[in-house]
Order: sequence, then C-alpha cells, then structure tokens
Amino acid sequence: MNFLDNKQGGQLFSPKKTLSIMGMAALFSLSMPAQLFATQYSEQTRLTVSANNQTVKEILYMIEDQSDFRFIYESGKVDLDKRVTVNFKNQTVESILDNLFSNAGIRYEITENNFILINPTSKNAKATITKAVAQQQKRITGKVVDKNGEPVIGANVVVKGTTNGTITDFDGNFSLEIPANAQLSISYIGYVAQEVSVNNRTQLSITLGEDSQALDEVVVVGYGTMKKRDLSGAVGAVKGSDLTVSKTLQLSTALQGAVAGLTVSPSTGPGATADVKVRGITTIGDSSPLVIVDGVPGDLNQVNPNDVENLTVLKDAASASIYGSRAASGVILITTKRAKESDLSLNYTFEYGWSKPTTLFKYVDAPHFIQMQNEVRYNDNPKGGWYQAFTEDQQNNWMTYNQTDPDHYPNTNWDDYLNSNAPRQSHLISIAGGGKKVSTKVSFSYDKEDGLDRYRTYERFMIRANNDIKINQFISASLDVAFRRVKKESPNAGSFDGRNTRPVNAAIWSDGRYASGDVLGNPLALIEQGGTNSAWYNRIQGKASIDITPFDGLKLSAVIAPTYNFDKTKRFVNKVPYTYYDDPNTIVGYYPWGWETSKLTESRNDDYNYTVQFIGNYQKSFGKHEISAMAGYENYYSFGEALSASRDQYELTNYPYLNIGPLTYRDNSGSANEYAYRSIFGRLVYSYANKYLLQVNLRHDGSSRFKSQYRWGNFPSVSAGWVVSEESFFKNLNMNWLSFLKLRGSWGRLGNERIGNYPTTGLITISNTLFYQNGSAASTSTAAQTTYVIPSLSWETTDSYDIGLDATFLDSRLRLAADYYKKKTSGMLLSLEIPDYVGYDNPSQNAGKMHTKGWEVELGWHDQIGDWQYGASVNLSDFVSRMGDLGGTEFLGDQVKKEGSEFNEWYGYLSDGLFLTQEDLDNSPKIADNVKVGDVKFKDISGPDGVPDGKISPEYDRVLLGGSLPRYTFGANLNVAYKGLDLSIQLQGVGKRNVRLNGNNNGMDYRWNNNFAEILVGNYWSEKNSDEQNAKAIYPRLNEANYSVSQGVMSSFWLRNGGYMRVKNITLGYTLPREWTQKIFMKQVRAYLSMNNLLTFDKLPKGVDPELLANISYPYTKSVLMGVSVNF
Repeated sequence: MNFLDNKQGGQLFSPKKTLSIMGMAALFSLSMPAQLFATQYSEQTRLTVSANNQTVKEILYMIEDQSDFRFIYESGKVDLDKRVTVNFKNQTVESILDNLFSNAGIRYEITENNFILINPTSKNAKATITKAVAQQQKRITGKVVDKNGEPVIGANVVVKGTTNGTITDFDGNFSLEIPANAQLSISYIGYVAQEVSVNNRTQLSITLGEDSQALDEVVVVGYGTMKKRDLSGAVGAVKGSDLTVSKTLQLSTALQGAVAGLTVSPSTGPGATADVKVRGITTIGDSSPLVIVDGVPGDLNQVNPNDVENLTVLKDAASASIYGSRAASGVILITTKRAKESDLSLNYTFEYGWSKPTTLFKYVDAPHFIQMQNEVRYNDNPKGGWYQAFTEDQQNNWMTYNQTDPDHYPNTNWDDYLNSNAPRQSHLISIAGGGKKVSTKVSFSYDKEDGLDRYRTYERFMIRANNDIKINQFISASLDVAFRRVKKESPNAGSFDGRNTRPVNAAIWSDGRYASGDVLGNPLALIEQGGTNSAWYNRIQGKASIDITPFDGLKLSAVIAPTYNFDKTKRFVNKVPYTYYDDPNTIVGYYPWGWETSKLTESRNDDYNYTVQFIGNYQKSFGKHEISAMAGYENYYSFGEALSASRDQYELTNYPYLNIGPLTYRDNSGSANEYAYRSIFGRLVYSYANKYLLQVNLRHDGSSRFKSQYRWGNFPSVSAGWVVSEESFFKNLNMNWLSFLKLRGSWGRLGNERIGNYPTTGLITISNTLFYQNGSAASTSTAAQTTYVIPSLSWETTDSYDIGLDATFLDSRLRLAADYYKKKTSGMLLSLEIPDYVGYDNPSQNAGKMHTKGWEVELGWHDQIGDWQYGASVNLSDFVSRMGDLGGTEFLGDQVKKEGSEFNEWYGYLSDGLFLTQEDLDNSPKIADNVKVGDVKFKDISGPDGVPDGKISPEYDRVLLGGSLPRYTFGANLNVAYKGLDLSIQLQGVGKRNVRLNGNNNGMDYRWNNNFAEILVGNYWSEKNSDEQNAKAIYPRLNEANYSVSQGVMSSFWLRNGGYMRVKNITLGYTLPREWTQKIFMKQVRAYLSMNNLLTFDKLPKGVDPELLANISYPYTKSVLMGVSVNF
C-alpha cells in the first residue's frame, strides 16, 4: 500500500502534505477522524484543476495542494503515469475523480480522515488502512499560558509542516488529533513562538514567553497607537513586567538601564526618586521630559510600577512633536493596566527586605585623629611645633586613659549609632474582572521603607481603579480614579552628616546622658532630641472618557481629567540642652547651629489642574495603501496656592501646634500661581505596500506664559521610513538570515516654555520695610517691581534630526535598532545684563543656542526551546551637549556654560602633581605666595600676552577640563526560565564620566574639626615621610590655612574617571506547579529573591559611590528582598 508523494515543502497555514511511496507508510492525519465528517468535507470542498498533457499523479498532487485530501494506492495495481488533459472548475473531488477515472476502470473510496483509497481490490486493504490510521493518530489536549500562568486566548496550535491546527479557547485550552511523534508549533502576537515535540504525551502544558520587540506589537504613541513595524520615528518601548523586575518603589528608578538614550540619576533615602533625561540636555533650564499618564499630563512617580502595562519613550521630533511646546526634552508615555474581557482574578503580593549602604567612607579612630590633627596644626604653623592641638602625652597614651576614663578620653565610632540595615515591606492587592459590557481592574498597594538612621521613614498608599464600559456597538466609555498618599519623616539632624564627627568627642557620658560635644554639637543628641521634619503628600486623580465609533475606522473621543494635590509639611526643631560629664543637674547651654530655640514651621500647598481633550482618529486601508489620520484639541489649566507659617521660642515641646507658640515670634507668608495652555494638533500617517512609510505631525500651541502677540507657536515634524526587506530585489537575494530591515529618518521642531509662570509680567513684590520716623523705627508696607520685563519673550525652539535603522535576524530572534541624532536649541532664555542704576534685576531674553549630538544602539535576543526560555538585551548610548552663541553671556565657576564648552563642563587649572621639593617650589609658577611643599602644583598655561608668564592666575591659566555629564551609558538584561524556575540579571553603568573629588567625597573634608577618612592614612604628603613615600603620595599635605589655594581649588588633580558597571538586580524566582496550586484553589504561586545594587565595579576611592558624588546626607543603598505572589 503506497501513499502519493507530494513534492512541495510547506509553511504554516498553506497547503502542504508530504507522503512517501512505500509498502505501508505511516499516515499523517488531519483533524476530522469520522467518516461522516469526511463525507461532509468532500461535498463542501470545491476545487479547480487544469492540466495539459500531464500525468494522473501530477493531477492528484494538485488536488492535495488545494485540499486536505490524501491519496493511497496499492503498488502495481494502478497506473498513475498516464497523461491526460483536464479542465475542472469549482468541482467536488468526487466529480473530478469520476471524470478522471471514468475510462480507466479505476475505482476509489473516501475514508475517514479524508484519505482517498484508489482501487482497493485487496480484500483487507480498507481494514489495513483503518488499522494504520488508528495506530498513527492520537488526540492530545493541552493548555497555553503566559509566564504569569494566565491563559493565552486565541493562540495558534499547529502540527508543524501541515495545516492541521486549532486555536486556544478562553481558558487557554486546546484539543487536537495529531500523528505520532508530531511536533507542534505554538504562536501568538506579542509572544515568542515555540515548537514542542509531543513524543508519547497526551496532555501538554505550554508556557509562552513575552516578545517585547515583536514587529506586529502595538506601541503607544502620542494620542494613539501604531504597530512597531510602521514606526518611522525613534521610539523606545518597555513592558511593565520588565520594569517590575528590579522591585524598586518608584517608576523613575526602575527606568535605569532600561531604554537607550535615557540618563537616570537616582537620589537617595527611603522612597528615593530619580532625575530622568531623554537624549541629553536641550536647555540651560529644565530638561526633564514631559510625562503623559494614560493620555494626560502627569509625573513618573504618580504610578506604582506594578500598575504599568507598558511605557513608551518618544525620543525624536517625529514622535514627540505632537506634544509641541512641552516636548523639547522628550516625552514618556505611561499606560496603566486594564482588565480584559475574560479576566477574573485576585492577586496578592507580599515583599519584605533590608537595605544597607553600597559603600561608605571609614573614618580614623582617636589615636590617628590626634596624630593627624597635630600635623594639620604644624603645617599651618610650623613654629608652634608638632603638639599644638593635643599634647605629646595625649597622642601617645590616649587609648590607655580611655580604658579608665572614657568621658575625658573617648574613642567614639559614630557609625555605632546608625542602624545596621533598614527594613522595607510592600503589600499589593489587585482585582480584575471583565465581561462583554464592563471590565474593571482595581489595585491597592502599601509600601513602607525605614531609614538607616533613626526616625526616618517613608510610607505610601496607592489606589487605582480603571473601568471600561461598552454601552453598545457604537459607544464605549472609561472612568479611572487614582489616589496616592505619601508620608515622609526624617530627623532634623542627619545621621550621615555627623559620621565624620571627631572620635575624641563623646556621644554619651558613662552615666547615659548625652555628651556636651563641641562647637559642632553632638549629632546623636540632635537626632534623638532635635525634633523631626514630617511631610504628607496627597493626590487624587480622575479621568473620564467617551469613545464614539460611528462607522468602522473612525473613532471620536472626549476626555476630561482633573487632578488635585493636597500637601502639608511640619518641621519642629526642638532646642537640645547639654550638661558636663561631672555636673548632670546644670544645663550649660543648648547645642548650636539651629538648636538654641524650639521652633515650628508649617506649610500647606494646594493645587489642582484639569485637562480637556477632543480627539478624532481615522484609519482606512485600500489595496496596498494604508492611511491613518488624527486631529485633536487640548485645553489645560492649573492653579495653586501656598501658605506657610511659623512660631519660635516655644516653651512647651510636647504639643507642636502653631496656636501654643508665642505671638511675638510668629511669621507667615503665602503665594499663588496660575497657568494654562491650549493646543490644536494633527497627524497623518501613510503606508504603501508595508514598505514606504510617511508621517507628518503639526501642533499649534498657545501658552499663558507669553504676551498675546507672542503666545502661539507652530511645531511641525516629518518622518519617512523604507522597509527594505519588503522589496522584491531584497527577497531575491535569499538572505534568509535577515528577517526585517527598515531605514528611517526624521526632522521636527519642538518647543520649551517651562520658564516660570510670569516671565513677561511685571510682578509687584509686597513686603515690609523699616522707616525711621519721629525718632523711632516703624514698619510700613511697600510694593515694588523687582524684575525688568521684555514683552517679546517667546518660545525656546529645538530642531531635531534623526536617522536610524531597525533590523531583525534569524527569524526575528535577534533584533537591532540604531540611531544617530542632532538637536539644536535656539532662543534659549538667558539673563540680559542691565546697569544697576536701572533698579531692576536682570530680565530674561531669547538669546542662547545649544547643540546636542548623540547616538544609541539596542541589541536583543529572545528565544524558546522546549521548556527553556531565554533572552538577552543590551543598549548603549552617548551624547554631548555643547553651548553655542550665548550672546556674550558666560556662566563661570567650577562648572561653566560658555560658547564652545560642554554643558556644565569642568573649568579650572591643569595639575602637575604635587610640589615634592623646595627646589621644585622655588622654580615653579605658584598660585599664591604661601604655597608650600606638599601642595598641589598647577601648570602655567598663558598670560596677558598669550604666552606663559610665570604666574598661576585665574584669568589666564584656567581651562576647560572636560564634560561633567556621563558618556557611554549602557544597560544589559539577561533572563532564563526553565519550567517553574526563572532568573534575571540586570546590569547598568556608565563608560566614562569626569567626576570631581572634593570635600564630601575625597576624604579631605577634615576642616572645622571634622574627622579624617581612613583612605588618607599612608597616602598623603608628610614631612615625616621619606622622599620615596612622598613621591607616591596620592593626596596633598594636611592643612587648613592653604586649603583655598590647594585642596579647595578646582583643578584636574581632583578629576577621576567615574565610569562604572553595576549589577543592578538579580532576581531568582520559582513558580509552583499548577497541579499543586489548583488543589488549593490558586492559579499561581511564585516565590522570589531579589537583590539590588549587589556589586559595583569602578576605579573611584574606596567609600565613594559612583552614583552619589556630591551629597553625604544619605548613602546609596543595596538591598535584599524576599517576596511571594499568589494569584487566585
């Protein structure tokens, strides 16, 4: 018994069957096993077959190609090589075969599974076939879920190499009859396709991994969505599930390393946020991106990372210009999660962990401090000898005396009074329910993070409810509500500010009282008794929208979105008394520097804003043409009021309320602000044959910040794309390894009007002034305009150019995106210098220019092999922002902004090491006459005549030392999953950055009786060192008198490469088998361990964190977090 051999290969969902001629072959069946269904199929299937002088076998091939029929015949019984000419149109298979075999004496029979038996003359032929079919066919069942255990609805499940397939139902289940040893192909848009070998199994459980870079994935853009393959602008997209991997509390910090072109600079402390920049700096003023949450203006940290469905970064003008005057620094679009029609779930997640500093300076103990402090005094005044601060006996025997008299001879390690770690906990509950008419998703979260010092804490409550309502086939609506409450509390005295307190000061007397301290006070006493600073931040947001679809392709939308903020702060400074160690009953005084009196300061800040939008979207396809058009109107208004009040000299400290403070020492102030803009905007997108792309945007903006005649501005953009891989010449190259290639380019003009609410209005300042009248001073109210106004002030504009490419390789498993861009800002607002006698502050004017150039590359790999899922991605970007013509204005200091310089470029002297000998000092140019051996040596660059003049002077010898902004920012992600186990690793860093080591981070901040950092020991120039030791010295001599002409001077001596690589996050998780969890009525249970900032690789001094260079009030931290997530 032979099968007809089909010569064609195949692809999914196209006719293909491969039968081989042999004595009795294995049968590959389709999905209708019963004879009844075979008969129905043969009657319903219509075929068209035309052949001229071709063999019967070739005609049977044609039938197989157009249908699910397969032919079987007995060897030597049928002649299929006979040539015939036929022309059948829209005929059943029976009609074709009857005509084909009518004069040949050939009979046929259609059996189950659509097999056609030719000339079954053998008595046992049919039985043999039926038995073979039964042996080779089997029915399998299975379920397709995502990585969270949620069913994937509508996934394609197909026997590889055939058209035999099905799709999953609402629960992700499927059932299919397949040949033995078949291989299944499972695919769905937005997921990595997977191939599974069935082997001997009859039940399958398949998990699809998300494919965040799929070309058919829909990406959120301004006021709409587009397929990723149709984008002609520079857009970065991140799925919400990728942002939650690092388990950060704030969305802004979760972006670090996630998208090429983003520079994320985190702050420190519980609940810390981050500063985000898109593609560098575009203005001297505010370069923060515009943030849009669910279509309306917001901020990054108003959304819990767990509520984010996806996040899109609009980088170039083509994608961002639809937001016009607010988009010069880029746009970040956040879309929150919504319930789907089939959703019904309850999820609870609990996390608990600890944080501790990544690194900290260690400070010397009392003996080292005494020796080094004596050396400071000697270097400042050699004639006074070596023991000016402490006696020789104290230097030699301090620790001996400490054993018996710790009050007089303390050796205090101030780190002992810090918490060794800071706990954190989070709770998240989310409920989703979806039906055909109403879908709702509600989430509630509570987060609490304590500080490494006492009385510091961060608490946050967040609620979000997104509701979708389908009224009828034409009208739908949504109603969203969100609430956030944050409470922050911290001591008025920072613990980490006091870590460098002298170790020879006692923290606590031996009887338990707080020690008297010195001129800087006792940091422990101030923390414990100096009062706290509390703040409450409350936000309520709402959004209501209605969508009308009068006919297919057109959607009309109306949106109103109000936001209300209610903020309060309360700072109570409590005066802290101190006593001497031998007189506990006498208050000697109160600690200085702000703790001499008790004072309460309160503030109330209330504001609201609302956004109104009317938007129309239209899409139409005809032939190879696709058109998408959008037009809209937007109105935004905001109003805010601020009030503050204080009272001083409190007698009662247990009830810190304003009404119990003395009236004599009261103060108050208030202010208000108002702002509005209106906009008309539109977009037109055209695509031809999926290979030629064109997009045009235009926005017409009006802002209340400008005079009426300068209020409106136009912000256009145009972009184009060419999908080279769709061209016929490209397909003929047979470059199967290159799946997709698109080239794109764009130009656009963006604006900036974040320059204060009243830059063109002469504001009157009301104040009180003392006048001398009739022999006494009297307070009188005054009013005056303080700033001169230029009425013609208008927009800053930024012209942006971008060229890029998108490519995928190896069946889209490998993806590449690359961009090069230029940005030019004109009309930048600068202060115009006017004569002092005019009596006004300098006004702002549109005068400055600025240029930014940069590039970025993203590379990713994603694949799945059986139960193994793995992926890796890396992004790398760089930019340089350089100042253009500033109209003669220069911003000078240690960092400068002047024509030709980079933005905030370091500016100072070139160092030539240290003065190592007296001869070197005598024969070298000096910055001052009191410079000594061991001080920093500078190079003589120039003089009044343009040549070195033998002196170091700020006018001629300071030069540009290099940019201060990070270069070559990168991020990398690696994820691996096998069955229930999953592992992800995130790396992040900066390739190069010129950072300045100064008092806070170079260990030299020992002035004002502060302690010395351990890194100085053995590494500074000293008279007591040998010449060989001093030649290796890293730091200059210890002194205070020459600090301003040596250590404190900006020079290349203190510049280091602050590049680093950080293991940002490692997360290991395990999801329990569904067979276990379903027995206790749970869909999924996952436990995980997450570690943040675990390792850092850099070349900075020990104790310096590369992301915290100028602030020691609170350290950068690393953390370990354990969590469990249960889905019902």
